[in-house]
Amino acid sequence: MRRRSISTATALAVLFSSAALSVVAAGTASAAPASVYAVGGFVVDGAIGRVFVGDAETGKVFAADYSGNQVGEVDGITDVTDLALSDDGSTLYAAASGNHQIVALDAATLDVKTRYTVPTTTGPTHVAVSGGKVWFTYGDQWAGDLGSVDPAAGTVTTDHYSSKLWGQALLDTDPGRPGVLAVGETGMSTDSMAVLDVSSGAPQQVAYYHGDYSLNSGIQDIDLVPGGTHVLVNGTERQAYANGTFTADGAYPKGTDADIAPNGLVAQANGATVSVYRPDETVPIRTYDTGSSGAKTPLAWSPDSAELFALVVTNSGWVVTPLGNPTLEQPTLTVNAPSTATGGKQLTVSGTLSTPTQLPAGTGLTVVRTDTENPKGTVLPAVTVQADGSYSFTDTPYAGGTATYKVSYAGDGTHAAATATAQVKVSFAAPSVTLNNNGKVYDYNKAVTFTAHLGSTYKNRTVEIWANPYGADKPNKLVKSGTVDSGGNLSVTINMVRDTDVTAVFKGDTRTAAKTVKSTAYAHVADSLAVSRQYKTAKIGTTPYYWFHKNVGPQFTTTMTYYPGRKQRLELEVYVNGKWVANGSQYFRLGTNGKSVVVIPAPGHSGIKARIRSSYIDGTSGDTVNTTTYGSWKYLYFTN
Repeated sequence: MRRRSISTATALAVLFSSAALSVVAAGTASAAPASVYAVGGFVVDGAIGRVFVGDAETGKVFAADYSGNQVGEVDGITDVTDLALSDDGSTLYAAASGNHQIVALDAATLDVKTRYTVPTTTGPTHVAVSGGKVWFTYGDQWAGDLGSVDPAAGTVTTDHYSSKLWGQALLDTDPGRPGVLAVGETGMSTDSMAVLDVSSGAPQQVAYYHGDYSLNSGIQDIDLVPGGTHVLVNGTERQAYANGTFTADGAYPKGTDADIAPNGLVAQANGATVSVYRPDETVPIRTYDTGSSGAKTPLAWSPDSAELFALVVTNSGWVVTPLGNPTLEQPTLTVNAPSTATGGKQLTVSGTLSTPTQLPAGTGLTVVRTDTENPKGTVLPAVTVQADGSYSFTDTPYAGGTATYKVSYAGDGTHAAATATAQVKVSFAAPSVTLNNNGKVYDYNKAVTFTAHLGSTYKNRTVEIWANPYGADKPNKLVKSGTVDSGGNLSVTINMVRDTDVTAVFKGDTRTAAKTVKSTAYAHVADSLAVSRQYKTAKIGTTPYYWFHKNVGPQFTTTMTYYPGRKQRLELEVYVNGKWVANGSQYFRLGTNGKSVVVIPAPGHSGIKARIRSSYIDGTSGDTVNTTTYGSWKYLYFTN
C-alpha cells in the first residue's frame, strides 16, 4: 500500500495535533476527536456506547465515545479494511488484509482475543457477522470468494461462493433477520451481487445478479433494507430480490454512501450533505451539512436507531462526527407582527408552520402574550393552521412597552416541537432613555463609568442601573438606583472582569411608558505565555527567539483568568518559503489555578522556525463570559 510522505512542516503540525497527550497542567485535558487517515471499517457498538473505526494507513483501530472523542486504540491490525461486531457487541472483528487475518478484539478493552489466519494472498477485505459466523470476502479483482470463521470451533473455511464473484465484495447484514447476507462485488470486471441465506452455516443463494455495469454502473455500497426483500445500492437505488434476481424498485435522490437503521430510516450522504429519509420516501425528514471536504461521507447508525454518526474529512483526517437523533422532523415556525402598535388598537399577527411532510389537518398552535401588565403571560385563544401551513390571529394590547407573542407547536409522534416569537412595541408616551458604552471592549479589570440619561417624563425621575456579568454564577445585580441629576443623568462605575449586560430601567408613570435599555460591554481576559526547556534565547534579525535542540520538546505555560471549564487555545505557525503558515491549533483546559502546561513533542529536524501563542476564543474556549483575547506570539527556533 502506498504511504503518504509528510513534509517537515506538516510533520510538526501532526506533532502539534497530538500535543493533548503531553498535557502536564493541573486539570484534565479534553479528549481529542478520533480521526484516521484511510478508513478501514466503521461500526457502532450500542452495548457499550462506542464507535469503532479502522485506519488502513496506520494499521490501527480506534474507539470513540458517542461524542466522537477518542477513548482507546489498538495497533498491529495490518492494512485493516473492514470491521464488524458480534451480535452481543462484545467482540469486534477486523479484516487485516496486510497479514491475511481476521482479528477478534475485546470491544470493551481492544485487547486481541484471537487471530484467525485466512489462507489467501489477497485479503480478507470485508467482514460481517451473521448466522453465528464471521463472514469475509477475499481475492483480487479477477477471482473473489467468500469465507467464514466459526468462533465456537475456531475454524476458518474458504471457497463458499466460488465462480460467483470476480472481485472484492462488500457485505451487509440485517439485525432483524439473522442469517441473511448481502454481497456486492466491487471489482473492475462486473457488478455482481447476491443475497445469501447463511443461517445453516453453508450459504444458500436467495438471489443473484451477474452483470457488466448495466444494472448499477459499479457497486460502491450495498445495504440490506430491514424487514423486507430489498437492497439499497450505492446509497440510492432500491433493488427487489424476492424472485431470485434483482429488479429496480424505486430510488432515493442522488447519493454516494448510505446506512439503514434497524427501524428502516435511511441515512444518505452526497458529499458534505447528509439526508435522512423514512422508508420509501424521497423527501428528507432531516438534512445536515457536515462541512466535509471529501467526496465520500461514510455513515453508521447505532443499533437502537437513535444515533447517527458520520466520518467527515477535515484537515486532520477522517473524524468521527455525531449527528444526533434525527428521527423527528424539524418544523419551521415563523411569526410576523407589526414592529410598533398603539395601545388599545387591534393588530394582526400571522405566520407559517411547515414540515418536510404534511401536518395533520386542524393542527393547533398555542399563543401567549407577555407584556408589562402580564409578565407571566396571557394565554390567547388557540390558533388553527390552514391547509397551506399559514395561520393568523388578531389581538388588542393595552399595556405600554413590549408585547411578546410566543407561538408554540407541541409536536407529535413524528414531528418535534417548535416555538417562535415576535415582539411588538406598544407605547403611550415614550420616554427617551439611553445608556453609553454599548459594544465597547475593555482590558481586564478596567474601571468603566456607565451613564444612563433620562429625557423628559411626567413625574417619575428614578432610574435603576443593573449589571449582569456573563456566566451563570453571577446573577443580574442592581448596582445603583436613584434620581437623575438636573441634566437627566445617573452614573455608576463597574470593574470589567467579564462581558457584562448593563441595563438602565425606567419603570414609567401614569403618562409615560416604562422603558429598559441595555448596553453590552466586553472584557478581555488576562493572558500570558511562558516558554521553557530552551537552551538559550537570542534574536534572529530583530525578533527574539527561544532556541531549542531539535530533539527537545518545548514546554509552554499559559496563565489565564480562570473560569470553570475554560480552555486556552495554542496556535502554531511555521515559517515556510518566506512567510508564516498556519499549522494547527489545539485547545487545552486550564487548571483551577488558571494555568495550563503543554509539551509539544520534539520535531527531530533542525532549521525550523515556528511561533506559538495562547488565546482565549469566545465561544470555543469552553465558555462565553469574556471576549476573544489573542496573546502575543512566542518565536521558536530548532537547531542541532
